[in-house]
Amino acid sequence: MSENSDIPDGTAPGATDSGTASAGAPATTPGPQPEPLRFFGTTWVAHDGNYGLRRVGAAIGSLAAAVASCFVLRFAFQGLEIADIGGFVGLLVVLMFAICSAIAFRRTWEGFSRRPADPGREDALRGLKTIGFVGSLLAYFFRTFSEAPGEKLRRAEYEAAQARFAKRRLSRTGNPAARKTAKAKKPRRK
Repeated sequence: MSENSDIPDGTAPGATDSGTASAGAPATTPGPQPEPLRFFGTTWVAHDGNYGLRRVGAAIGSLAAAVASCFVLRFAFQGLEIADIGGFVGLLVVLMFAICSAIAFRRTWEGFSRRPADPGREDALRGLKTIGFVGSLLAYFFRTFSEAPGEKLRRAEYEAAQARFAKRRLSRTGNPAARKTAKAKKPRRK
C-alpha cells in the first residue's frame, strides 16, 4: 500500500482490513493489519525482525544519499561556472536549491507525523520536493534517530483501527436472533 493511497472501505489509513491484506501475506488474525513502512515492512509494530539494524541502515543510507546528492549538485554548479553564465544566475540556482530543500525538509518532516489535509496540494508540491530532494533525505536521516520514519503516525492509526475493530466485535457478540426471542418470552409486568 502506498503512503498516499486512499482507503475506499473506511478502514483507517494506517491499517488494512484482514480481507484486504497483501496477496503475499496471509491474514493470520482477524481485524486490521498494520500498514508496512518503506524499508521497515511491519517490523515497526513489535520492533522485531532487525528493526534496530534497519533504522541504522536507513540513517546511513539516507545520509550517504544526501552527501552523494550534494556532490552531484556541486558538479552541476561547477558546470554552470564553466559555462560562464554569470553570478546572478548562479546565485538564483543556489537559492532555488536551498529554498526547495528547506520546503521539502519541512513537508517531509510533517508527513511523518500527520497525513496531508489536502492531498491535491501535496501533489502540486511534488515537483518542488523533487528539486529539494536533499532536504527530504536529511529529514529521513534525522527522523531515524527517534523512530522509523512515519512509525508514530502509523502506530496511532493502527491502534485506533484495532480499538474500533474491538468495539465493533464486542457490540456484535452473541446471536441477535436469540436475544430477540429471549426478550419476547419474558413475562410483562403489569
